[in-house]
Amino acid sequence: MRIEAYTQVQQMYNTRKTANVKSRSNVNVSDQVQISSIGKDIQIAKQAVANADDIREDITAPIKEKVQAGTYEVSLDSFADKLMQKFEEMR
Repeated sequence: MRIEAYTQVQQMYNTRKTANVKSRSNVNVSDQVQISSIGKDIQIAKQAVANADDIREDITAPIKEKVQAGTYEVSLDSFADKLMQKFEEMR
């Protein structure tokens, strides 16, 4: 092994040492955020949706009672029409 080659490689890597950077301790930096009135309205709407119930009991309760009593009937024609309508929407 040649020592000269090793020292030449070492010198290449030592040529670009980083200098110590002095930090500024007396600089006061602060971030500020301002939300527009539209942004505030959107936040209020999102909060209202999040707080709303997922199930509308006034609509589902009568249907649930009929299902439990065994008196709930579905029109096969109506069901087939709605099924085909959804199928066409997905295409």
